[in-house]
Amino acid sequence: MSEPTLKQKLRSGRTTVGGWVTLGHPAIGEILAAAGFDFVTVDLEHSVITLEHAAELIRAIDTLAVAPLVRLTSNDANLAKRVMDAGAHGIIVPSVNSAEDARRAVQMVRYGPGGVRGVGLARAQGYGARFKEYFAWQLEEPVVVVQIEHLAALPALTDILRVPGVDAFLIGPYDLSCSLGNPGEFEHPEFLRAMTAIREAGRMTGVPGGVHIVEPDLAALRRALSDGYRFVAYGVDIRFIDVAARAATNLIREIR
Repeated sequence: MSEPTLKQKLRSGRTTVGGWVTLGHPAIGEILAAAGFDFVTVDLEHSVITLEHAAELIRAIDTLAVAPLVRLTSNDANLAKRVMDAGAHGIIVPSVNSAEDARRAVQMVRYGPGGVRGVGLARAQGYGARFKEYFAWQLEEPVVVVQIEHLAALPALTDILRVPGVDAFLIGPYDLSCSLGNPGEFEHPEFLRAMTAIREAGRMTGVPGGVHIVEPDLAALRRALSDGYRFVAYGVDIRFIDVAARAATNLIREIR
């Protein structure tokens, strides 16, 4: 029996945990995919990864039967079209603040009449040889994750999450705290109230949600999972490298 797709995992309520790539070499994506994550996200918003680099990362992740997602720079239909044509299984869209933003995100990954995505022949479509199969796939399988990261989204939470085709949400804690006027103060009462409201909206609508645990901290991952988050991004390539390197050099200094 084949492994369920990321879309199927999210629909069934299965907890999914993914890796995060900000470095442009395909080996990074391959390493994280081989580690056994449910998905690996190629981050275009906060990196210098080019579209060419993104295409190679998507290929490396996809060949290991792990879902490659791409975080866009914005709610941009042209960029979404290009990464989907490169073979991405879905997109993570920053700063979704309204139901209209969410509908736009869903339509960007689908062809007409239900979407606005232009039709082309690239890797996703088997360079033309598998267009019919891909057309059937894009009707249901593209994953759309909306980022909730601004106070403007809070009054519209349930409307955003009830948009058909929204598969999960991801909280952006730093941007959320900044929009609330308390940057990085994750214990501030206003921030905690916002987090509670977001979790409650997810529970009411049945849409799986999560956070990005930037530091590779297993205790933080356990807390997120115990809090009921079912779509969690864990770590970042640069933080994995930095944390491991500093641990080694600290040990060397202790020995010396």
